[in-house]
Amino acid sequence: MEEKAVTILDRNRLMGIATLRPDGWPQATMVSYANEGLLLYFIISRASQKYANIERDSRVAITVGSDVDDPAQIKALSIAANASEVRDPKQRERAIDLVLARRPSLAKLPRPDLKHSAVMRAYCSIVTVLDYSKGFGHADLLTVGPGGTEMTPARDDDWGFLATTS
Repeated sequence: MEEKAVTILDRNRLMGIATLRPDGWPQATMVSYANEGLLLYFIISRASQKYANIERDSRVAITVGSDVDDPAQIKALSIAANASEVRDPKQRERAIDLVLARRPSLAKLPRPDLKHSAVMRAYCSIVTVLDYSKGFGHADLLTVGPGGTEMTPARDDDWGFLATTS
């Protein structure tokens, strides 16, 4: 199941990320990302609300997916993660290279100025893999930890679309 999650990450380049504002309200925005397996990298402004939110509380919620005409083709991720700034210069340069390679249009711009930009990473803790080809609302849950990834049996949500009438 981890492979399926990584495949979804590899096929997309944009993620929704929600952080917690100081007043407790969530703040959601979209960012370009790159990944190495289940480790996500993204670049944000140091002056942004996202950056301030993550510096104060590293917990983030992330969604990754794409639009499809047929809901039975939905394959997406909902992720609980902890985000932090990449401070090691070698790792930071690698992360920048990965993001720029993933988004060629960004590579045409000057490299991020680290006085103004922060290179971030998100360590996934809980990954919900949505695969509606297995049934409307089908979701597998992965828990990611130091010992590896553990899968919880599939859950099918009943949205009432398939209910029969008498």
